[in-house]
Amino acid sequence: MIRRAAPLVVAACILLGAPSSAAGKLAPFGHPCQLENGVFFCPTSNDAQRVRTFDGVPLDVDVTVPTKGLGHPLPTIVMLHGFPGTKQSFESTTPDAGGNPVGFHYNNNYFAKQGYLVVNYSARGFGRSCGDKDSRTPPECNRGWFHLADQRWELRDAQVLLSKLVDEGYTDPKRIGVTGVSYGGGSSLQLAYLKNRIRKRDGDFMPWESASGKRLSIAAAYDRWGWDDLLYSLIPNGRSQSLDPIGVAKQSIIDALYLGGTLLGYLAPKGADPSADLATWREKVLAGEPYGADARRIAKQILKYKSAVGLSGRPAPLLIMDGWTDPAFNAIEALRPYNRIREQDDDAFVSLQLGDLGHFRAGNAFAMYRDFANDGAAFFARYLKGGSGGPRSGSVKVYGQGCPKGTLGPGPIALSSYDELARGSLSKQKRHATIEGTDNGSGEFFNPVANSDPCSRTAARKPEGSVVLERHVPFTLAGATRVSLDLGEVRSYGQIDARLLDVSGGQERLIDYGTYRLTPGQDGFATFRLAGNVYRFAPGHTARLELVARNEPWFLKDDRFKVELPFVRMDIPTRERP
Repeated sequence: MIRRAAPLVVAACILLGAPSSAAGKLAPFGHPCQLENGVFFCPTSNDAQRVRTFDGVPLDVDVTVPTKGLGHPLPTIVMLHGFPGTKQSFESTTPDAGGNPVGFHYNNNYFAKQGYLVVNYSARGFGRSCGDKDSRTPPECNRGWFHLADQRWELRDAQVLLSKLVDEGYTDPKRIGVTGVSYGGGSSLQLAYLKNRIRKRDGDFMPWESASGKRLSIAAAYDRWGWDDLLYSLIPNGRSQSLDPIGVAKQSIIDALYLGGTLLGYLAPKGADPSADLATWREKVLAGEPYGADARRIAKQILKYKSAVGLSGRPAPLLIMDGWTDPAFNAIEALRPYNRIREQDDDAFVSLQLGDLGHFRAGNAFAMYRDFANDGAAFFARYLKGGSGGPRSGSVKVYGQGCPKGTLGPGPIALSSYDELARGSLSKQKRHATIEGTDNGSGEFFNPVANSDPCSRTAARKPEGSVVLERHVPFTLAGATRVSLDLGEVRSYGQIDARLLDVSGGQERLIDYGTYRLTPGQDGFATFRLAGNVYRFAPGHTARLELVARNEPWFLKDDRFKVELPFVRMDIPTRERP
């Protein structure tokens, strides 16, 4: 997906019949353009050409322009890369991205050939936007570190770049689309909620206007592999909100993300910036419970400034893609905004794409991405060019987990609403059970950072100190299993980690997972859901739910604890009718 050397401009002009003078008239951000691979490409060629954002940090930005429709402001798509990543993450010389499934019909060349002006840039603190050490020119890069998709910094950077293109006459201020993967996906969702507002460094909002006074607004956002609530994504608590109590840290994933930011980005020096102090944040979070006032301040900042969940108002039309098998940002992060939007505003547009896709252990089959990408293109055409196709509001398209990795599972399942996915359920309950923090079971084997195969299996065994519930009939899992508990008194901090396994022939495969934070003095009834999946349990296979007190290194373990359960029940949603 990374750009290669350009062909001769003259040869390209002859083949396309484009006037050789057109490139000379184009200069977004003052960057010269050249005709290559059927589009005009206008790169930041050296550090001196970088574009200064609102606080002076220089950004490495490329613009791709279609060969048709020039002479008036164009519908524009901003493509935001993952963490870590650079502007080249979604730059390609062909629409199909050379066979890369994630970039198929999802790159600058493809969208420019569809008539969009496309902006690809390295987010602050990455690439040559002060990320590479030799790009950190003083004084503008002295504080050019990343802030973790913060509305006051990274998202304002995107708004500044678009404002400049509006004032230069290249971008239509009312036909702007944003899209991104992972880090860029979480940013896209936040930009959709900000829509026509800028968040200032003091946290207040102001209208999004260009330097010449033109009003701008996001018209559509396509969020892929992203988050709604970054706090819940990384430190889930099993509740409907993520702050009370602070949850259980995804230890191996937090460590992997921190390492990526350290090696490939500009990490703020410890203690230098309270809005970007990831070193201190990681230290506080991985210290475990009890969390004090410092940890709560960190959690509140992540929730307020780096998540969409805290933003009010109707967002721009949204298409959200997340993965059942993504251990970082799973389907929960798509379903939360989907349900919230549909409950609060009947006229708002939101649609979902849920599949075996995403980070680490996800399948990422090519045929699934081809289908999803083409729906995404139709979605943008509808809201940026006045088309009539694409998914309908409320609709959900689903692909399930396939094995071996990279093969298609159940699907596509087209639904007018997510509520249509599960048509039945399987239940099992137990009385007078005990969970003790003594045995991790197969947790080490299924660590998503070390084991990237969601179809891998290991020897099946029931962990000591666990509660196990089983069903032995063939069925298709369709969504998130619910666990209901009657808790005896909890005397210390602890957690109940859930693993849903497919067991056959003495081997087990992890299908779904979840966690629930326990707090001292808690008792009575509680319920939580796993992350969810769509998966076929074949005849002769057993669906086994393990409730354990430890699942490290995926989740940070607590000190040894014990909890009595007078009653426990699982309800597994199925595609089959009762």
